[in-house]
Amino acid sequence: MSFVGKVWKVLVGVKDALVLLFMLLFFVALFGILSARPSPGQVREGALLIDLSGFVVEEKSVIDPLTALLSRSAPIEEYRARDIVRALDAAATDERIKAVVIDMTTFMGGGQVHLTEIGEAMDRVRAAKKPVLTFALGYADDHMLLASHASEVWLDPQGAALVTGPGGSFLYFADLLQKLGVNARVYRVGEYKSATEPYVRNSMSPEARENIGGVYGALWEEWQAKVKKARPKADLALVTGDTAGWIASGNGDLADAALKAGLVDKLGDRTQFGTRVAEIVGKDSWNKKPGAFAASELTPFLADIGPERDGKKIGVVTIAGEIVDGEAGPGTAGGKRIADLLDGALDDDLAALVVRVDSPGGSATASEEIRRAIQRYRDRNIPVAVSFANVAASGGYWVATSSDRIFAQPETITGSIGVFAVLPSFERAAAKIGLNSDGYRTTPLAGQPDIVGGFSPEIDAVLQAGVASTYRDFLARVSKARGLSVEKVDAIGQGRVWDGGTARQNGLVDQFGGLEDALAWAAGKAGLEQGKWHPVFLGAETDNYDPLIRRLLTNAVAPASALPARDGFALVARRQNELSVRLARDVERLTGVTGVQAFCLECPGRPVAPASRTEGPSGLAALAKLLLAD
Repeated sequence: MSFVGKVWKVLVGVKDALVLLFMLLFFVALFGILSARPSPGQVREGALLIDLSGFVVEEKSVIDPLTALLSRSAPIEEYRARDIVRALDAAATDERIKAVVIDMTTFMGGGQVHLTEIGEAMDRVRAAKKPVLTFALGYADDHMLLASHASEVWLDPQGAALVTGPGGSFLYFADLLQKLGVNARVYRVGEYKSATEPYVRNSMSPEARENIGGVYGALWEEWQAKVKKARPKADLALVTGDTAGWIASGNGDLADAALKAGLVDKLGDRTQFGTRVAEIVGKDSWNKKPGAFAASELTPFLADIGPERDGKKIGVVTIAGEIVDGEAGPGTAGGKRIADLLDGALDDDLAALVVRVDSPGGSATASEEIRRAIQRYRDRNIPVAVSFANVAASGGYWVATSSDRIFAQPETITGSIGVFAVLPSFERAAAKIGLNSDGYRTTPLAGQPDIVGGFSPEIDAVLQAGVASTYRDFLARVSKARGLSVEKVDAIGQGRVWDGGTARQNGLVDQFGGLEDALAWAAGKAGLEQGKWHPVFLGAETDNYDPLIRRLLTNAVAPASALPARDGFALVARRQNELSVRLARDVERLTGVTGVQAFCLECPGRPVAPASRTEGPSGLAALAKLLLAD
């Protein structure tokens, strides 16, 4: 081998070694970053600034790095309700915090129970003689539920405040499916189990209208009562009962009309608002821009105060989002994932267990898998309490049947004790295009279900029997758990949805209260005194890396940059995005074939994020494209 060849081999070896070294250093650094827990940020004397640039949720959704990378936009920010409440309670007694500022310019909403809990925490800050100020370009129902608890409510002069109340439209596909030649085969038990109605009707049934009307009416009454109590000067009767007269009171200026109706206190832009805050807490010595004020943001403040660690551990497992089979979540309640979390903590010396539910249900098998894992705690004589958040219906109620006590709020949506399954078949569509199926069957069930040739009466009977059997199991579990007869449970079941107050009267709920009340009860049952225990949220450590992934993949350091300011028109236009997402979910439910479902259609699910601009048509455009296609 020539001298040059030997030198070349040495150079190649050095190059390969350097590449391996740099790769090793890269992965070591990456591992170090991902393994590091967030360190407390600096908390300054001034205001606690809570910039709600997204949704308030029970449990944050996991970020899919590939989806985030392909969408070229930061995922919409999510804020756990309990984190905001904990920060507000800490701010009430922290001498460094002189006021609380809540910026809702890009706030996208949350559940009524969560927002009520945050509002009550805002009241505790004010009771500590510290002002709470809010600012937004547009106030909708969710914004107002929070803002009504503020000392000063500011609205941009170009903005608006709109109060609409709960309710809206569902999509019904019977005529469309008939036109397409699709046969939606529905198997259900429950006169009020309206989750299947979109596939077999063109309008809401009288039974479903009666049921949802009662629930929404109760939620609306609770909302008005809470807002009127917190903000007596708000003229809700004028705003919701005489909209034209209300707008006329402001000479057509929606911001001025909101001011005159007492929905807001002051009109001013962000600079004017910031100047007002600076008068209370002081100017920002680090920022000389107009309207800057001294403040500490939510994330570093939470890191600074740290979690509770004193005393015995009480485990808290969260069941949030639709319940599905498998490992899905957080943000979706994967049955196996949650059961594994529970089983993994069985030997962690937990004094008690609290199950926090914020779910409209879903897979019956996944719900039962979670229930069995909870029951294993009771089998060890560990006290189990269940705390319902915004919604705990159908499968969300199923998982609560292995508990010692159930807590809910008046605004909680629960019940929906009923099950169903939907399978599509295409025999009419196949006939239209000349597609036929034929074969040899040894029994009436051989080759069934046949989605092209059609279902035999025998398979129809088998499928309906399976659904009926699951419903009987549901009734039996509720009957045993609540000490009610099966006949009584069937009478309040049948898929009927209840508000928390009526559910308590029916015996489905033990008492009103939130997560803290459930924790205190569980601690008492475990024989622990106040201050001698602390909650441990199972699986919560997975949330630590989401902000890092967000920055690495999308370069979105500030959450607000992912969202445009939401004025009055944007708040109204959000309905079209909700419509398109509901359309996609309904179609997926028809075609997904996910087994027997214990799911509540009327119940609100997780908040709907706006579609990325890179994903093609959205909202009404997507719906129109589907309906007008040849």
